[in-house]
Amino acid sequence: MKTSIIVALDSKNGIGKSGQLPWHITQDLKRFKDITTGYPVIMGRKTFESIGRVLPGRLNIVISHNKFKAQEGLFFTGSLEEALKMASEDGKNEIFIIGGGQVFKEALDKNLIDKLYLTLVEGDYNADTFFPDYSNFKIVSGEKGESNGYKYTFQTLER
Repeated sequence: MKTSIIVALDSKNGIGKSGQLPWHITQDLKRFKDITTGYPVIMGRKTFESIGRVLPGRLNIVISHNKFKAQEGLFFTGSLEEALKMASEDGKNEIFIIGGGQVFKEALDKNLIDKLYLTLVEGDYNADTFFPDYSNFKIVSGEKGESNGYKYTFQTLER
């Protein structure tokens, strides 16, 4: 089973500002949906709150000590390890970690990640949350695009 991260980041590795994405790129949101639908997604509480709903067609696992209103497809756990164990029981061949900054850092620091799906957004968006160093991954594919005035590159990286 593969554990992957999917994230969009700016030229300074910024991934969020005030709990939200600093950009709106339709193609990035479509790519996110296409890649993650049918697979378990793991996220921190702040990411879940910023999304504001359960992502349909996916097992949603939130790492939090706070419980939210029970919803179909939504589960809570107290640690990344517990979340990965729960996700692996879903029987899929890939698990996605979708945010936020602390969860990304922990997963990368513990060498739990096999693959990165990045959207590199050109520019600096004065983010207050950042993606950690990923220099030990190698690019396996890339595709440039432009949407809503944003220039970006989709990249896939592996160890």
